[in-house]
Amino acid sequence: MASIKPSFYFEPTNGVDTIMALITSTLLKPNSLPFSPLQRVTPTAKTRRFSCKVLNSGHPDSELNQIQRKQSPLDSSFVTQLRRSCSNGKVSALANGVSVVAKEPDHDLKTQGRILFSDVVVQKRREVFWRGNWNALDIASAGIVLAMHLLSLCAPFYFNWPAFWLAAGLYLVSGLGITLSFHRNLSHRSFKLPKWLEYLFAYCGVQALQGNPIDWVSTHRYHHQFCDSERDPHSPIEGFWFSHMNWIFDTSTVIEKRGDSTNVGDLEKQPFYRFLQSTYILHPIALGALLYALGGFPFLVWGMGVRTIWVYHITWLVNSASHVWGKQAWNTGDLSKNNWWVALLAFGEGWHNNHHAFEYSARHGLEWWQLDLTWYVIKFLQVVGVATEVKLPSQLHKQKMAFNN
Repeated sequence: MASIKPSFYFEPTNGVDTIMALITSTLLKPNSLPFSPLQRVTPTAKTRRFSCKVLNSGHPDSELNQIQRKQSPLDSSFVTQLRRSCSNGKVSALANGVSVVAKEPDHDLKTQGRILFSDVVVQKRREVFWRGNWNALDIASAGIVLAMHLLSLCAPFYFNWPAFWLAAGLYLVSGLGITLSFHRNLSHRSFKLPKWLEYLFAYCGVQALQGNPIDWVSTHRYHHQFCDSERDPHSPIEGFWFSHMNWIFDTSTVIEKRGDSTNVGDLEKQPFYRFLQSTYILHPIALGALLYALGGFPFLVWGMGVRTIWVYHITWLVNSASHVWGKQAWNTGDLSKNNWWVALLAFGEGWHNNHHAFEYSARHGLEWWQLDLTWYVIKFLQVVGVATEVKLPSQLHKQKMAFNN
């Protein structure tokens, strides 16, 4: 069998100490390398290991990894290779097919401010609203988001308790549709459900008005592949509000960053998800019509307006606040944070550093005190026998991701 080189390696050359210092001081910065799952393997006699952290390798037996191996650079078996360029003293890297160059830090580089109460520096603030290349999808997305916010302004004038409890119930249903279905089940394949139940949860996610499962999952997988780099679809290094919501109105930039969507073949081969993709907007419209028929304008205001923008901003806070404020328990090499108040609002999604450390894990609140409503539902489904192949991080993987490793 041919020898396999480790995820990070370099051939021994002169000036090794210099190269090691350059790599460990520069490549580990989250803004210099598109971070993605890498695989730690045993070095051979011809290679030499250095002190670079290996990021989340993903669950080794996951169905998602097998799918991605066939079609996408997301797979952890794509080995990151480093090679020394003797001519210019730079270290070039091939990270999951993305070529980057590590250089000495440019002390003259002008950043665009630090996000309030955080250590996150905005490197390139992206202007969205005053640009001239709005396309039809950008305009439609902005129109829907604006319409939901305007509709919610009517809430004080159309309040009644049935409408309020309707909104609370739909918050739970559509919120779990995002966290349990779109995120943990479809994006990361953290567990398996019978198809009828998988499709039911996915349909609940559609009612959150955040897009169809195929597009949502594709964007999220690219986020993990290029986390907090220039190719991340939504990172606070381009501004807090860009990571929170403005990226939604700039689809040209998202497509330019990620290229063609090739990482959701597992969903695209299923007719149900193709159907939701082609008919997506009709389903929230049908729900709005049903609510109006059942309870008039108050049901529409609270069940669609208030509930939708509530779930909107809670979901978006995972992309923004959980990459800005909080603490890091694991050495993921990105900006992901564990944020307790986002976790409380987003059914456990705020334990975001835990998630980025162990992407495949069905449980995000790894400590007993880390509330994770989505995990409680998954565990219940496992106990009653409908959720199977539930994945959790092993002690060995936790040791590899610890800061003291």
